[in-house]
Amino acid sequence: MFVGHLAVGFAAKRMEPRISLGTTVMAAMLADLIWSVFLIAGIEHVQFRQALGAGNYFQASNIAFSHSLLMDAIWAALLALAYFLLRRNSRGAWLLAAAVLSHWLLDVIAHRPDMPLAPGVHARLGLGLWTSIPATLIVEGGMWLAAIIVYVRATHPRNRAAFFVFWPVIALLTLAWYNNITGPPPPNPSAAGISALIFFSLTVAWAYWVNRLRADRLPQPAGA
Repeated sequence: MFVGHLAVGFAAKRMEPRISLGTTVMAAMLADLIWSVFLIAGIEHVQFRQALGAGNYFQASNIAFSHSLLMDAIWAALLALAYFLLRRNSRGAWLLAAAVLSHWLLDVIAHRPDMPLAPGVHARLGLGLWTSIPATLIVEGGMWLAAIIVYVRATHPRNRAAFFVFWPVIALLTLAWYNNITGPPPPNPSAAGISALIFFSLTVAWAYWVNRLRADRLPQPAGA
């Protein structure tokens, strides 16, 4: 998934407004950020075959250190601990841990059976949602749309710049996701890790920027 992970980040921000949107999005995408680094370093490996849609062309031969259930639980614990030590917000720490772990669950739904349980364990899980474009549009697209609505209703723009920073990028991310589930594999598979790291990092940076431009709506007083 891609926008499905972003949807988790948006929803987590709504559940705990004290956390920056950038931090919740980073947590939801942490496995992919780590995967990009490990791919560049040669620790993990994927292959791309000639087919349309990531569900058909993406083949993960070794992603256990970034995407297995065990390692995602470890990454979740480390991020939650770091956040708690920095902010002393236990609710936020638990929420970030859940956001990190949600990545594995959503990828099990989206991927073919290539999601590992732990490094060295040969069992792989995957329901293959991404192999059906209509189903992906309904399920993942529905999550994305719902998360955008929830976030927009929970916040308001501080200035006019908020509109131009938020909505055009939402459109670009949606188009990137649609191309990912329907289009061909990357033209240069050997550079996939670098391009993915840049793209995911820019997405997280954008979320931090949006957080500065959109304020949380204050709860209405009783009887208002």
